[in-house]
Amino acid sequence: MQQEQIFTNARIVLADEVLTGSVLVRDGMIADISGPVSGGEDLDGDYLIPGLIELHTDHLENHYAPRPKVRWNPIAAVQAHDAQIAASGITTVFDALRVGTDEQADMGPHEMTVLSDAIRSSMAAGRLRADHFIHLRCEVSAPDCLAGFLKFQDDDQLKLVSLMDHAPGQRQFAQMESYRVYYQGKLKLSDEEFNAFVAARTADSQANSDRHRNAIAEICRERGIAMASHDDATIAHVDEAIAQGITVAEFPTTVEAALASHEAGLAVLMGAPNVVRGGSHSGNVSARTLAEQGLLDILSSDYIPFSMIQAAFGLGDMVDAITLPEAIQLVTKHPADAAALTDRGEIAIGKRADLVRVRLDSEVPIVRAVWRQGNRVI
Repeated sequence: MQQEQIFTNARIVLADEVLTGSVLVRDGMIADISGPVSGGEDLDGDYLIPGLIELHTDHLENHYAPRPKVRWNPIAAVQAHDAQIAASGITTVFDALRVGTDEQADMGPHEMTVLSDAIRSSMAAGRLRADHFIHLRCEVSAPDCLAGFLKFQDDDQLKLVSLMDHAPGQRQFAQMESYRVYYQGKLKLSDEEFNAFVAARTADSQANSDRHRNAIAEICRERGIAMASHDDATIAHVDEAIAQGITVAEFPTTVEAALASHEAGLAVLMGAPNVVRGGSHSGNVSARTLAEQGLLDILSSDYIPFSMIQAAFGLGDMVDAITLPEAIQLVTKHPADAAALTDRGEIAIGKRADLVRVRLDSEVPIVRAVWRQGNRVI
């Protein structure tokens, strides 16, 4: 027996317009989009948007390791993370796990497999509100990066791999002073300890980055795993990414790198907190600047789950050239396309009924309800 739901009196955000009307859901899929109808669930003029798709969030680690040397039950950590994700309107999330141990790492590869196993078992048991995949963040400068990656290479949850190198003097921290402010303050190092830290990170990068980057990229190409570059700053970085088959440019740090990536067909991903705050916490290029120049393709919550929906609804007011449907695509259709998730990411007939009811109140949107495949989860 078919199950049907009707959502009516909604401001439906489609790909190119906002339509006041109704959505018919049948067996978890969108069956029809029309004008207002009688009956069904009255959304009282609220917005109805596609479920958000998050490609890069580091948030799970905060629940698993809430304090130094404190470890929470991994399934409980996944559930807590999932609850906050779903309440932020995110119905598909790529949980970022990292491989590559460096001096600042508090967790090693074994704990990443613990979290991966917790995600898998929680999904299988029906514990979670959102769909969960894995985004593996590979710190290619670390000596054990490739060994850690190989533990995941055949994991069917693994859908995205990013190649990153946080060594001093390049990419995210091209300016040494920015690197000093971030790491010396975070790790509470003396000047002597900081200088030793910089020397060790630099040596690791020189010894490992190129060979790890090339080896991991080759395996991903063979297995059809999408790849992202991270913190590209120069044309040379972008050329390297293109040669390796990368399709997503995560957090480019300069307009130059973002422009080259965009022109080459890479999807440019920036942090939604960058949009909300009005700039990068690392002092790099502003996401708003890229949006104004037509160079922004995807927004990610990065470290604040709610920032995605907040940025999407605020961006139209911040950038005159961006409409609400275009802003919503930055957190729905565009990340779906980048991850080859063809069954979701827009309100369209034949797509999954991953839907979010949103009301605007002042400058902060309110998530009033969330459905995944027609099932209400929030």
